[in-house]
Amino acid sequence: QVQLVESGGGLVQAGGSLRLSCAASGSIFSINDMGWYRQAPGKQRELVATITSGATTTYVDSAKGRFTISRDNAKNTVYLQMNSLKSEDAAVYYCYARAYARLRFDEYWGQGTQVTVSS
Repeated sequence: QVQLVESGGGLVQAGGSLRLSCAASGSIFSINDMGWYRQAPGKQRELVATITSGATTTYVDSAKGRFTISRDNAKNTVYLQMNSLKSEDAAVYYCYARAYARLRFDEYWGQGTQVTVSS
């Protein structure tokens, strides 16, 4: 089984920074895309950033210039550096990975980590 474990969420003042981490473990043969979604209360889950195995990145417009996604393939870990945080960034952040395990590709999800931004 593949597990994704997130860390790094918490409470931060507006304008501050947080770094989220997500480590994948288990019977993983390879990982293609990794990324982060977020979901605020009463809103749909939103894709924040993705990164391919070749380090090509994409961002939602609201995150461009403030967030940076990166990954360490040797550690099967993806990171999200969030700077200049705003109140609208407050949400539960979920990481995902599209991984090849047990002879098939599947999407795997973390349990979520809360990001709270105080004004």
